[in-house]
Amino acid sequence: MGEILGLGATHYPALVVQDEYLPNTFRLILSAPKIEARYKDRANWPAAMLAELGEDEGRTAAKRYRARLADDFRQLRQLLDDFKPDFVVIFGDDQYENFKEDIIPPFCVYGLDDEVALQPWLNNPVLGLGGQKVPNGWGEPNDFVFKMKGHREGAKYLTAGLINRGVDMPYAYKTLHLKGLATAFTHTLLYLDWDRKGFPYPVIPFHVNCYGSSVISSKGAFAHLFQDLEQKGLPDPPSPSARRCMEVGAKVAQVLTASPWRVALLASSSWSHCFLSSNSGYLWPDQESDRLLLETLRRGDYDFWRQRTTAELEAAGHQEMLNWMVLLGAMEELGRQVVIHDYVETYIFQSEKCFASFPNS
Repeated sequence: MGEILGLGATHYPALVVQDEYLPNTFRLILSAPKIEARYKDRANWPAAMLAELGEDEGRTAAKRYRARLADDFRQLRQLLDDFKPDFVVIFGDDQYENFKEDIIPPFCVYGLDDEVALQPWLNNPVLGLGGQKVPNGWGEPNDFVFKMKGHREGAKYLTAGLINRGVDMPYAYKTLHLKGLATAFTHTLLYLDWDRKGFPYPVIPFHVNCYGSSVISSKGAFAHLFQDLEQKGLPDPPSPSARRCMEVGAKVAQVLTASPWRVALLASSSWSHCFLSSNSGYLWPDQESDRLLLETLRRGDYDFWRQRTTAELEAAGHQEMLNWMVLLGAMEELGRQVVIHDYVETYIFQSEKCFASFPNS
């Protein structure tokens, strides 16, 4: 019988830059013409937001923030090292990176080769955000190679098991447009190996279409704040519902419990993304909605998460929480309760971050 560890983390893209450049994304979003003037007016900003900006436009806060998240990733890495998984399944999204107009699957399991060479700093858009080229946070050369392993046999087993349980699961043995992997997967691995001691555990990337009807029109990130987006006729089809994601997660748990492997299931996403949240004017995260999700997660109210509608998720900037929905479906199936290791609120760093585990106790 297989053993499973559940983990929740973030792949926050801005974390790849050095401390002093971390506030750059906030300044770029603040300049967006589609954000209403009342939200740009500092007189209307919450006191906590002004305190976070401080007297140096967030640079001191950035130093503390990046150090705190680094320690959070070190803690999750220690949990992985203690568990010693045979492989790690990462639930992550694609932002017009590997899936484009040719195909947008609701889910996709990657059965990659034994070794994959990722080059995270080649053409990384975060390092050139707003036209300013900045160094990565580790001071690594542009041609730095991060080596990871795939686990094709595990991916085959998982996909076949899902299909046999009524989930018509797409799968792939190579990426379609990218030489490497989408940001959600690459950054998660970079952060879990924060101290660059190597990442020895094979990985099965599990794609979730979090952006649904906007993935093609917005082409990822926050283009919608700077220009009018064109969609001809009806909107593109939506993402899978929260309910469906949790159903798939439950099936994942069933399949892997019956397997011969020790498996870590890791959901990777920040919580409310400010630039997607109409509830909070696109400038800071929807903290009220985030706190509600946190409260219900703490008390094990998985049904509250299952009942979140696509409209509610999108209004709160919770699109990527579908990655967590898959994980929670698995954890509910296994009867697990959450341990919150850290929950980090912010006004100027785009999104709340939650670090959690679901131990087999």
